[in-house]
Amino acid sequence: MSDLPRLERIDETTWEIPASARQDMRVPARIFADEGILGEIAGDLSLEQLQNVATLPGVVGAAIAMPDIHQGYGFPVGGVAATELPDGVVSPGGVGYDINCGVRLLALPLTEPELGDRREALVHEISRSVPAGVGKRGALHMRDASLDDVLRDGPRALPAVRGDDVERTESQGRLEGADPSAVSERAHLRGRDQLGTMGSGNHFVELQVVDDVLDPATAEVYGLETGQVTILIHSGSRGLGHQVCTDYVRLMDSRLASYRIHLPDRQLACAPASSPEGRQYLAAMAAAANFAWANRQAIADGVRRAVETVLGQDVAERTRQVYDVAHNVAKVEVHGGMRVCVHRKGATRAFPAGSDEIPSDFQAVGQPVFIPGSMGTASFVLAGEAGSMERSFGTTCHGAGRRMSRTAARKRIHGNELRRELESRGIVVRCPSPKGLAEEAPFAYKDVDRVVGVVERAGLARRVARLVPIGVVKG
Repeated sequence: MSDLPRLERIDETTWEIPASARQDMRVPARIFADEGILGEIAGDLSLEQLQNVATLPGVVGAAIAMPDIHQGYGFPVGGVAATELPDGVVSPGGVGYDINCGVRLLALPLTEPELGDRREALVHEISRSVPAGVGKRGALHMRDASLDDVLRDGPRALPAVRGDDVERTESQGRLEGADPSAVSERAHLRGRDQLGTMGSGNHFVELQVVDDVLDPATAEVYGLETGQVTILIHSGSRGLGHQVCTDYVRLMDSRLASYRIHLPDRQLACAPASSPEGRQYLAAMAAAANFAWANRQAIADGVRRAVETVLGQDVAERTRQVYDVAHNVAKVEVHGGMRVCVHRKGATRAFPAGSDEIPSDFQAVGQPVFIPGSMGTASFVLAGEAGSMERSFGTTCHGAGRRMSRTAARKRIHGNELRRELESRGIVVRCPSPKGLAEEAPFAYKDVDRVVGVVERAGLARRVARLVPIGVVKG
């Protein structure tokens, strides 16, 4: 990889391409990684994309990549960039097509032995309660007015939403400034029947067990203990968010010349955040983010219905939400005394103890962060650390990160073979597509233990608990 020799090692976990590496770079390109992870990304264009991000008008500090970095659309997945307001740009490619794809963790009031032989029945019931796959429709069919309520208010607009769920959701499930009128008719149509659906690709609902508690005091605050059964939900804004991104990439690309913006890659199409196009996108993106939080809420409600069917009403009512974290968003925040728009694409907020932005229950220990591994490997619960505010605009990674394309994964293993392999390890699998299953094979992803180790040594977040899968529902 031509970029690798230009990397300067800053410390044990931090590498940098100086701004002087290219005439058009405004800030350095920085990556949190170890030597092994750097070797794994040598085969794609993610570092080149990171340098491209460093050319955006208004970008400050550095263009940052997390250890799960891999090639994406415009920005690399695992990319972070902050632009100074009011006139720094906002770029839809820095958020991505699945706006507010995110992860929600539910904790059940029972242990794996108490679940016993009901595990398979629970996985089956979840697969019935949560529609999965391309074009699947949910149980909630929204009229335009009801859908607009969701776009403005997120999960609060859903019937009988639990107050503790909303409280334990990033931004309480609602970004300010959302405007349904900034969301196209086509996006409305695509989202109307998709609340409560998982989608395809790397989205999942996973039944897990707390395998190890690494920070007992924080785990107690989060309500987690060794042997406990948990359910991790990963989904986003479905077709509605995809259409919002499509619409505004096209719009901003058509207006680049009018703002005299010159880009090394048109996938970075952008506009000043203060411009009409910038304001419209931020309003539409906020609406799509609110829709995604409502979607994960509806999925969680479906999961609780499955729990009630298999394990009883009492267990369902005592199934608590630990937290819901977003990735693929742009947020207005203050860092280093500057008001900035922080793009987090495949990256997760990780605010430390004392932050006004996290629930009061977690003020003493920091925001919960979830880093899923890959199907068949561990996932981690972490807590945000002060180092994230100092080094990465309050951000950490969002997963293990792909190291192999979906096509390459399919060539290496058939979905039915992978299913047999996972089930031989005691993991119940429900997936309607063998092809889709093969694309998400564990070997297609980086080693999550290694990725999390970099995050912890860099001081971005600390490990709290390790979760291992015992059942998975895939799109």
